[in-house]
Amino acid sequence: MVGSHSMVDTPIIDCDVHQPHPSREELVAYLEEPYRSEVAKWGPRRSVSSGIRGEDGGNRRDLEAARLSDPAYFREALLDRYGHRFALLSGAFAPIAGMPDPDYVNAICRAANDFYREKWLPADERFRLAIKVPLQDPAAAAREVERLAGAPQIAAVSFFATANRIPFGDRYYWPIYEACQRHDLPIHFHPSTGQTIANAAMTAAGHATTYLECHVCLPQFYMAQTASLILNGVFEKFPGLRVMLVEGGIAWLPHLLWRMDAEYKGLRQQAPFLKRLPSEYVRDHVRLTTQPLEEPRQTEHLIQIFNMVDADHTVMYASDFPHWDFDEPTRLPRSLGETTIRRILHDTACEWFRLPQLATA
Repeated sequence: MVGSHSMVDTPIIDCDVHQPHPSREELVAYLEEPYRSEVAKWGPRRSVSSGIRGEDGGNRRDLEAARLSDPAYFREALLDRYGHRFALLSGAFAPIAGMPDPDYVNAICRAANDFYREKWLPADERFRLAIKVPLQDPAAAAREVERLAGAPQIAAVSFFATANRIPFGDRYYWPIYEACQRHDLPIHFHPSTGQTIANAAMTAAGHATTYLECHVCLPQFYMAQTASLILNGVFEKFPGLRVMLVEGGIAWLPHLLWRMDAEYKGLRQQAPFLKRLPSEYVRDHVRLTTQPLEEPRQTEHLIQIFNMVDADHTVMYASDFPHWDFDEPTRLPRSLGETTIRRILHDTACEWFRLPQLATA
């Protein structure tokens, strides 16, 4: 991020924290047959990889894997250090994104969700969990939402958002949306660029050749998915649905909003479900997160982007801890002002996740 900021009294709600995937032994303890025997003998199936180098992504190399498997380390290194009030555990997508077998993915999601509920959530009351669901089978995904909705510390439903064949505006996903709306759970869209062989390519131009290239092109997915959701009338069909777009930046949003509104005025017959301009759905239904923010050479250009996207209402803080491009909450530009910074770090997410409001002095 650009600039620096210090507000020690500002509480933090972190919208993207990556606890590790369960180990082989941990999965076996929570899996049912036939997958318990399979994983016990052979280990988890390898993710369907893109073939690009992935070791440059992921966790910081200065952090030991053994420490990352301990919830106490996250409490000490993140929650206590930065003054977190809540932290959303979003996990990893490599074990499920791009997998062609829906039954296997469903079993892995259920086992991982139960593992985190038993081993991670009790470790700190500030943890919240984004549950994994098998997008390969929307009916099974909806059942998993039904199974866990209302359980303590369950705060969101997590979608892998770049390794999928069908855009999110398609009615294929309606069973999941209906369940999320009924239980008032937001959807947490997160990149999964490395797992794409069984799915669409990782950029609009085709398959990238490097992790660097696909990482740079992540905003393309969120532009397409946001347009798909809005122009296909998903938020009219499900007026209580809320989605958050994580790790895609924010500078792409003004261009998309302007273009959708301009094209809609001449082609509105192709979006008959809409009752408002496309851009007007964003404030009610869409949120972006700060990590990773664009980094222009001139800070004032970033401030202009914040103004264009109505950051007081649409942007929330995410650290991406413990990944290599982790962003501390103290990195927001001072010139945003205390009110905007507090809303990004806490207030907007507090409203979005229906968390208890802080008592005011």
